[in-house]
Amino acid sequence: MPEATSLDVLVAGGGYVGLSLAVAVKKAAPHLAVEVVDGAPEHAWQKEERASAIVAAARNLLDVLGVWSEIAADAEPIRRMVITDSRTADPVRPVFLTFDDAASDEDGQPFAHMIPNRAMIGSLLRQADALGIPVRWSTSATDFKTGQHSTQVSLSDGSEVSTRLLVACDGARSKLRDMAGIKTVRFDYGQSGIVTTVEHERPHDGTAEEHFLPAGPFATLPLTGNRSSLVWSERTEDAKRLVEGDDLVFEEELERRFGHKLGSLRVVGGRRAFPLGLTLARAFVAPRFALAGDAAHGIHPISGQGLNLGFKDVAALAETIVEADRLGLDIGALSVLERYETWRRFDTVRMGITTDVLNRLFSNDVTPLRVLRDVGLGLVDRLPGLKSYFIRQAKGTAGSGHPRMLVGQRI
Repeated sequence: MPEATSLDVLVAGGGYVGLSLAVAVKKAAPHLAVEVVDGAPEHAWQKEERASAIVAAARNLLDVLGVWSEIAADAEPIRRMVITDSRTADPVRPVFLTFDDAASDEDGQPFAHMIPNRAMIGSLLRQADALGIPVRWSTSATDFKTGQHSTQVSLSDGSEVSTRLLVACDGARSKLRDMAGIKTVRFDYGQSGIVTTVEHERPHDGTAEEHFLPAGPFATLPLTGNRSSLVWSERTEDAKRLVEGDDLVFEEELERRFGHKLGSLRVVGGRRAFPLGLTLARAFVAPRFALAGDAAHGIHPISGQGLNLGFKDVAALAETIVEADRLGLDIGALSVLERYETWRRFDTVRMGITTDVLNRLFSNDVTPLRVLRDVGLGLVDRLPGLKSYFIRQAKGTAGSGHPRMLVGQRI
C-alpha cells in the first residue's frame, strides 16, 4: 500500500462551508497543508440553481477571503423585509412588521444580499486553486482512525491520508459525525421546503417577503433582474405532490401564495423539495476532529440563517486553527478545538431554539396563537429600538467577541 499523504487539515465536503474554511486557513497560514475531498462529481456544483441570503457578517468574511469582489455583481441587496400572517384563501394579507432603512449597515450597505450558490462556489474554487489547495472530487472519506499525533483517513478511491485535523463539512446527514460517535438532537417538522426561482413582470425593488401561512412560511427573496427565489414550506406529503405533479397545478398554487403585486409569474428554475427539521450535534469536536456547517447544525429556514451559521463556524474554526499554529500548539488537540466549540455552541443552540419556536408558533391555524403572534409582531413594528436590535442580531455583528473575519478583519 502506498504511503499515506501527510496533511495538516483535511476538509471533508466541498460546499460553501468546506471550501471557505480551507481558503481561510490557507490564506492566513500558507505553510499549512490543506486539502478538500468531496464525493460529488467535479462539475455537479455548476447545476446548482438555488440562491442564499448572505448577511453582513458573512459578507465581511467573503470579502476577507477575496470572494465578495468577484460575486458582488451577481448579488441582489435586500433593502426591505415585509412580514404578513394570513390564511392562503384570505383576500387581504395584512402587513404586521416591516424592516427597511433601519436594516442598513453603518456604511449604508443593506443588512443582507441574495447570492446565487453557483457563483459563490465558483469563486471559492478559484480562490482554492490560486492558493494551491487540492480539491478531490468523486472522493469521500469512508473511515478514519484517530491516533495520538494524527488521524488516518481512508478515502473512497482507495488512498489514505494522514492528517492532524479532520473537519467534517459533509452535511446534515454527516457520516463522519456518526463515525466519530457524536450524537444529535433531532426533530422532524413534517414539512418540506420547496425551492424554485420565478420571473415576474414588475420589479421587486429589493423587497423580501415572508408570508406566515398555516402549513409553514412562504418566503420570496429578491434576485437580480425581475426574479425572486422562493422558499415555500409545506406539509411533506403536499410538497411531494406539488413538486412531482403537473406544472399548471404547481403554478396555480404558487400564484395563490405569491399574489399579483408583481404582475404575471413564470417559473424559470427547477423545483425541488427538502425535508425540514432541527438537528443539533451534542458536541462539535472530538480529538483531531471538528464539525462545521450543516454537519453541526441544521435549522428551519424561517430565519434565513442556516448558511450564515455555517460561515460563522468557518470564521471561528479558522481563527482557532491559525492562532493555535502561531502559538506552536497542536491544531488537532482537543484542548485547542474546545475553544471553537465554546465559541459556537451557545449561538447555534440559541438560533436552533429560536427557529424551532417560531416555526411551531407560526405554522398553524390555532386562533389564540394567531392573535398572540399578530399582536407581538405589531408591537415590534411600533418599537424602533427593538426592531434595530433584531436587525443587529440578524446581521451577525451585534455584540463583541466575534471572530475577526466576521467584522472584516484578517486573522
